[in-house]
Amino acid sequence: MMTRPLLIAVMPVRVRQHVNPLSRRFQVPLRVPDWSRVYGRPGQRFHLDVGCGKGRFLLEMAAAHPEWNFLGIEIRLPLVEQARRWAGDEGLTNVCFLAGHAGVGLGELLAALPEPGLYRVSIQFPDPWFKRKQQKRRVVQTELVSILAAHLQPGGQVFLQSDVQEVAVEMAARFQADSHYTCLGQGIENPMGIPTERERSTLSRGLPVYRSLWARPLD
Repeated sequence: MMTRPLLIAVMPVRVRQHVNPLSRRFQVPLRVPDWSRVYGRPGQRFHLDVGCGKGRFLLEMAAAHPEWNFLGIEIRLPLVEQARRWAGDEGLTNVCFLAGHAGVGLGELLAALPEPGLYRVSIQFPDPWFKRKQQKRRVVQTELVSILAAHLQPGGQVFLQSDVQEVAVEMAARFQADSHYTCLGQGIENPMGIPTERERSTLSRGLPVYRSLWARPLD
């Protein structure tokens, strides 16, 4: 389902395009919030967006799907603060943004989710870190894939996309290597129905987007 983008006032926020997630200052575990304070209805299915950036995708998803709770994790604090302001301006009570490194404390955060728990994950256009010595900074590592498998509910899905083929292939390979996942499709259309800013920009220039969809099979 396609929806019209929210009319969000753009305020200038100076943020570094890339930060080193392995830096010591990003090794603080993600904080587990009081879910009853951040969500109007905490007992709904959760969608986690890893590396949510400015949060526009989740804000549109939250507005379009009030029956879901949305949780965004972003390493750059200024972007999280801006996304929170936008969510408040829009009166959205089914979306929350956390600042931190998704590879630090994610398991504890997901274990603390209210029931029914995590049913969907999206990882979209993560930093490619092209230099070989920097590729350990890429967000989709074996440990992250395992953590998501441990907390994704049966039937839950993971959606991956990138405009860098090398990154898309590597992400898909890591999920393929984990026996907890089944591939539902590669080279697919966006099943979310709402594109990210990067996705819109890439497609408008006639460039490809590489996607794959994974699921944890029903027990």
